[in-house]
Amino acid sequence: MAVADLNQIRTFVTLYELRSVTAAAERLHVTQPTVSYTLRRLRDRFDDDLFRREGHDMVPTPRATQLYAPLHEALAQIDATVSDPDEFEPSGFSGELTLGLTSIGEQTFLPPIMAALAREGATPHLQVARLNSDQVEDGLARGSIDIAITVALVGTPRLWRSRVRAVEYVALSSGSHPLPPTSADMFAGRRFVRVSGRGGHVYPVQALTEHGMLAQVALTVEEYATVPAVLEATDLVVLLPRHVAEVFCRWFPRLRIADLPWPAQSTPVSLYTRREANLSPAQRWFRSLVLESLSTDDQPV
Repeated sequence: MAVADLNQIRTFVTLYELRSVTAAAERLHVTQPTVSYTLRRLRDRFDDDLFRREGHDMVPTPRATQLYAPLHEALAQIDATVSDPDEFEPSGFSGELTLGLTSIGEQTFLPPIMAALAREGATPHLQVARLNSDQVEDGLARGSIDIAITVALVGTPRLWRSRVRAVEYVALSSGSHPLPPTSADMFAGRRFVRVSGRGGHVYPVQALTEHGMLAQVALTVEEYATVPAVLEATDLVVLLPRHVAEVFCRWFPRLRIADLPWPAQSTPVSLYTRREANLSPAQRWFRSLVLESLSTDDQPV
């Protein structure tokens, strides 16, 4: 494809990521008829529909999916080559960034990230997108999120991954109904809260299953947000990461943490972005800021 058709490449990539003519036009700062016209030219060039309308979405054809990766990579390389790496100034940045987090990630990671942004003097519109572990790669590849933070291990060469911190699981309960000292039978007669593993935290269910305690689950919820209040009002127990339990204990001082009687580490929390050549200067800066704000002395990234 000739250099003169660079706008066609950009339109195709944007339409593939956003799945909407309207949204693509807004991002490209052109009219909807312009996007539609360019799509017609692309269809003629590749002799394929490329996108078919299904409801409100423009769904890519197999040919479009085949074209996306090489065209996206080529466009990113061109943008990286012609851009000035020194032109980005964090203190003057006020654009939009999207951070993919689970509900538990919002509660534990947003405060230090927002504090780091304030220290930098940056005023972006930071949008938090609720993250499901099985949607990390697709969200980053399509550009619907800039950074994803998850305990789920996403093994793909399309993404850049950096370890943020180790994850050790503990038990959390009310101080009114404390757990006995750590031992093999410390959970005898106790009932559990089970939280959905959509965000990647599958260890608690695995542990309950492995140790024959799944039948002791009394409550299953989708999010961690309500768990502290439930624990404080009942004798229920939840298994969750230590760093999250410590945050909950600051909010609800009557809660108590107990170590588990078996090895309790899972895959670490990791940060994911597109590969280096596919990142804008703002995304590179934001990635560095997030990594620095979440790093711990004993868990270098």
